[in-house]
Amino acid sequence: MLCDVVDLLACPHCQASLELDEGAVICDAGHSFDVARQGYVSLMTGAGGKFAGDSPQMIAARADFLGGGSFDPLMDAVADAVLSNTGPFEDPRIMEIGAGTGHYLARVLDAVPAGRGIGLDVSKYAARRVARAHPRVGAVVADAWQRLPVRDRVLSHVVCIFAPRNADEAHRMLSEDGTLVVLTPTDRHLGELVELLGMIRVDDRKVERLGAAMSGRFDRTGHATVEYPMSLSHSDVEHLVGMGPSARHLSPDRLAESISALPQRYPVTASVTVSTYTRL
Repeated sequence: MLCDVVDLLACPHCQASLELDEGAVICDAGHSFDVARQGYVSLMTGAGGKFAGDSPQMIAARADFLGGGSFDPLMDAVADAVLSNTGPFEDPRIMEIGAGTGHYLARVLDAVPAGRGIGLDVSKYAARRVARAHPRVGAVVADAWQRLPVRDRVLSHVVCIFAPRNADEAHRMLSEDGTLVVLTPTDRHLGELVELLGMIRVDDRKVERLGAAMSGRFDRTGHATVEYPMSLSHSDVEHLVGMGPSARHLSPDRLAESISALPQRYPVTASVTVSTYTRL
């Protein structure tokens, strides 16, 4: 809940500390932000973000797919990466950027009983899900490419799962010895569906750009590849495609026709790299 993490947040206008007061989040300078009835707060400023947030349909598809368990090994790998780097912290303070439905952050907090989490997403529809994903999560709407509404050096961990990685902001928010955990797809991830359905491909230069973004800010201290076969139903495939950026580019009619031609259970590879970076 927001009350568990409001001490970590900062006013997006003046960077002052925030506190909860009768259904609003306020700072000493008088800036006030209403808490939505679903339990999240929007700390967006300006005319909008660099990217459009996920639609209600995309968030619903993600909730259905992740709730089915096909990505559970990915969630476990992220939780293990965070847990393995909690040594210096008695009170882990974890933020997920681009938290989506909050499934990954909830799995992390289950593995770290003393931890509390901020789930940040540019989509208010995502924030509604995040707000009820776990008792120790506070949900915030903000743009990952602007200054984030979190105080300097108050976080022990920042987590990015298939999401934007603002290295400057992660570095600013993480405390000394803080850890950044990043999950990125390999070129084999969902390979059986990419060509068949015309899904968006993994950028060949993604790893190169990630390394450049981290240079001078973080030291890569660990990485692990998680790869395994999944057996997906037609409904699973529909939700998997519908929860990601490909949903914005594929014709619903063409997609439905292509999925209907698949076997009732279709083999698809999950393949990602989970990397950990220590703040310099």
